[in-house]
Amino acid sequence: MWDYTDKVMDHFLQPRNTGAMDDADAVGEVGNIVCGDAIKLYLKLSDDKKSIEKASFQTFGCASAIASASALTEILRGKTLQDAATLSNQDIADYLGELPEAKMHCSVMGMEAFQAAIKDLKKKFPEIELPEVQHEAQGQDRIVCHCFNVSEAKIREVTRANDLTSVEQITHYSKAGGGCGECIPEIEKILADVLGEKTASATSTAGGQMTNLQKIKLIQEVFDRVIRPGLQADGGDIELVDIDGDKVLVRLQGRCAACHSAEQTLRLWVEANLHEKVSASIIVEEVG
Repeated sequence: MWDYTDKVMDHFLQPRNTGAMDDADAVGEVGNIVCGDAIKLYLKLSDDKKSIEKASFQTFGCASAIASASALTEILRGKTLQDAATLSNQDIADYLGELPEAKMHCSVMGMEAFQAAIKDLKKKFPEIELPEVQHEAQGQDRIVCHCFNVSEAKIREVTRANDLTSVEQITHYSKAGGGCGECIPEIEKILADVLGEKTASATSTAGGQMTNLQKIKLIQEVFDRVIRPGLQADGGDIELVDIDGDKVLVRLQGRCAACHSAEQTLRLWVEANLHEKVSASIIVEEVG
């Protein structure tokens, strides 16, 4: 049994703004037959087309899907389009008090419905200057999770927007990997790449000036967030044994330990990532 807040139960049992809207200016619809959740969002703009006068919804799904859609319509009503564009799925969860992590994909679906409605507005009213919706998926459109029809762009989007750090969290937010599991290695690689981007950004922001303690901490983060997940995706692993100045001592494990390409793994994956994300002066050595 999910531990729902009183506000989630209130919006589930007494959803606001339900039903189709015959005079809607825009409609956004998202859903997935496989997972069973679907949301259709209707928006009616003010006469000057600068704010959202009314919002309503129809949905098929669980308590969290209904509550998230209901909360979204309440949040949107009366907001200017500029203000609405700054919303994220976390705003829906915050409005409800909290959503179980395994149900956060419902808040994501709500934002996707709003994004679809904004696209519909742009088609119908090209003369209106409309803002770009925050966290809209961009880039890679290929499907990674075929069980739930989740694209690489969607995985990257929810990972960045919600600061996710594990495949399990990605599944909770997007359902990717929640079916046959065949796509999990690919999700791990995408996660490692996104986390690597964040680490590189943090290093750049720091201007490259790090104390020894900061360097050690950053090396550990790169191992945990990028290097190890990449090796684990192929059945291998690595242990960070010690750090002595610019010398990083490691021990390969799993498939990597017996692989004839171990030296290439150390240079082209481990050392290369540390050069890129920490310091070009780092030397990686394997210990027995």
